Amino acid sequence: MAIQTIDRASELTTNKVLRDTYRLLSLTLLFSAFTAGVSYFLRLPHAVSMVCTFGAMGLLWFVLPKFSNSAKGIWVVFAVTGLLGVGLGPMLNHYLATANGPTMVATALGGTGVIFFGLSAFALVTKKDFSFMGGFLFAGFMVVIMAVIANIFLSMPGLSIVISAAIILLMSGFILFDTSRIVNGGETNYINATVGLFLSLYNIFQSLLFLLGMSSDD
Repeated sequence: MAIQTIDRASELTTNKVLRDTYRLLSLTLLFSAFTAGVSYFLRLPHAVSMVCTFGAMGLLWFVLPKFSNSAKGIWVVFAVTGLLGVGLGPMLNHYLATANGPTMVATALGGTGVIFFGLSAFALVTKKDFSFMGGFLFAGFMVVIMAVIANIFLSMPGLSIVISAAIILLMSGFILFDTSRIVNGGETNYINATVGLFLSLYNIFQSLLFLLGMSSDD
């Protein structure tokens, strides 16, 4: 009886983390879309985009860890996602200015949604533990970071395509990893869970849009 009670309490906790995570994720996605729209219509320069992106990274690394266990952490998450949305503005200006730009942006959004819902549903339904992927994902992340830094100096279009494809695969793995951690009780902080899923979606969208843009250029 005691074991059943513990299992029931664990299930309720997991369901609450899932609900809170998806609720906060939905709100941050809407807020990020709003700030991206503002950035797009104001035609903010790339310099502002870079400042906002680095500002978001600073909040992620130095501020969020201090407040992730309190209500203040929610405001930090909105600040991070809002700044990242502003950072998307110049990219959207670039692609939407092309002949088939709206189609590319819509396709990238749709593709991101399909990837997220498909992988999340798989992790939720099967309840499979993907924690074994942690080491591989970290190693892959480090390889991608090194490749990005190298390509800053090399400026190879072919390498950019490979990097974008690798990011999509890597972030897809993180979606499975993060969702399974929630389902199996490995992640009980919905603020951290939201940030992880948001960053995966953000990077998948950017990479898909870049690949579609390269395909259109060809």
